[in-house]
Amino acid sequence: MNTLFRSGLMDGGRILITGGGSGLGRIMALGLAKLGAKVYICGRRQLVLDGAVAQIHAEGGQAAAFVCDIRQSDAVDAMLTAIWADGGPLTGLVNNAAGNFVARTETISIRGFEAVTDTVMRGGFLVTNGCGKRWIAHGDKASVVSILTTWIWNGGPFSTPSAMAKSAVHAMTQSLAVEWGGKGIRLNAVCPGVFPTEGSAKLAQVPDNPMRRAGEPHELANLVSFLLAPGMEFMTGQTIAIDGGAWHATGQNFSALVQWTEDDWDAAKRNAQVQDAKDKAPR
Repeated sequence: MNTLFRSGLMDGGRILITGGGSGLGRIMALGLAKLGAKVYICGRRQLVLDGAVAQIHAEGGQAAAFVCDIRQSDAVDAMLTAIWADGGPLTGLVNNAAGNFVARTETISIRGFEAVTDTVMRGGFLVTNGCGKRWIAHGDKASVVSILTTWIWNGGPFSTPSAMAKSAVHAMTQSLAVEWGGKGIRLNAVCPGVFPTEGSAKLAQVPDNPMRRAGEPHELANLVSFLLAPGMEFMTGQTIAIDGGAWHATGQNFSALVQWTEDDWDAAKRNAQVQDAKDKAPR
């Protein structure tokens, strides 16, 4: 993984990445571990977490994993208590855990709505506030980076629950940057565009952005490392898009789906069901 930074930049860092076993979370965990941080990852699938930890260890990094449903306050508290007991306070948190699906809003059930918003908004708040209480109680400095989408600026048609939840975390970032700034706790956010992960390693088409390519994993890891790194103590309350200019050029949302027919939606639903079954198979 290409890095902009000197080896050992994050030595002594202790960083929790929610949803860190796969996708963008795994990319960031690998990048931070390579710079010397001990990374803690959490998620709901033990096998996925074990695979990520094994990869980090194989590349010479330090990592530990916790199975945790961040929608549950007791589970979050137990996880944070265990992490603090394992060597002291975290120095950083990456709010990455998320869920989303594409659907016409009038067809979304309350269960579907809560599956997204409880993970992103409720979970993001529970983990951030759980860490914040501990940091404030002991006078610790720390940094939080939340992974959002550009929908916080222009809406997310056909992904309304996600757009609502991500916007809430954006508001939390700006609010707590003010509340906690004097305590040495910084909060920033990143809006990634298309990055190849195990779920999208073979992109079906060239991404629709001015650069005509997907992001490289090291580019995302570098940005998040920059925001978490020592030496950036004056930067807080900021949200940065890393998307090859897609948001400026296209809006980078699903607005084009207003052209879909009933047949298109039926086909998309069948494809989603097949993919969901594949995703749940390793659990």
